[in-house]
Amino acid sequence: MATDLTAVNDEAHFWLNGYVNKQNCRIWSEANPQVYVETPLHPEKLTVWCALWAGGIIGPYFFKNDEGHNVTVNGDRYRAMITNFFIPELMNHDVQELWFQQDAATCHTARATIDLLKDTLGDRLISRFEPVNWPPRSCDLTPLDYFLWGYVKSLVYADKPQTLDHLENNIRRVIADIRPQMLEKVIEDWTSRLDYIRASRGSPMPEIIFKM
Repeated sequence: MATDLTAVNDEAHFWLNGYVNKQNCRIWSEANPQVYVETPLHPEKLTVWCALWAGGIIGPYFFKNDEGHNVTVNGDRYRAMITNFFIPELMNHDVQELWFQQDAATCHTARATIDLLKDTLGDRLISRFEPVNWPPRSCDLTPLDYFLWGYVKSLVYADKPQTLDHLENNIRRVIADIRPQMLEKVIEDWTSRLDYIRASRGSPMPEIIFKM
């Protein structure tokens, strides 16, 4: 498996008011990060999915219902995304023996989801409860958590979008502008992190600052 390509995928919320949940993503900035943002009880937001691999980024995909309204992800919507977006996009790339890695979110690990992924990828699945089991609470090993979402969120609010359509366009633009050289560094960094975990037999990682 070490010589095969791996697509790492995940979802993130983007709030229209600029609120950022920093639990998983890390944002590095020259400005003072101690800023208080008033958060409405029910803020408008987008739920965005991406997959990142050595060949680029697949996505973004925005979860919407049949009427085109923005919605959060559940099992049915995740499987619809896999069927109607990810698999067709994957077919557009010349990829052989691609492994698919996902975290332990319930919509990812539902039996119907696992069956769908196995129908497409066979045993090349890295997921909870599968033969190649991804460790829980390991956002420091997931490039989308320690790089992509934080990087995108650091840029998409620069012009203070006032509508969800504006925010969606910003997200598409920022992701489309990510250079291949930057992704190469992300993959190199990810490989180093995995090498450390293997060599230390799963010991906690020291504090790491990802440098672009």
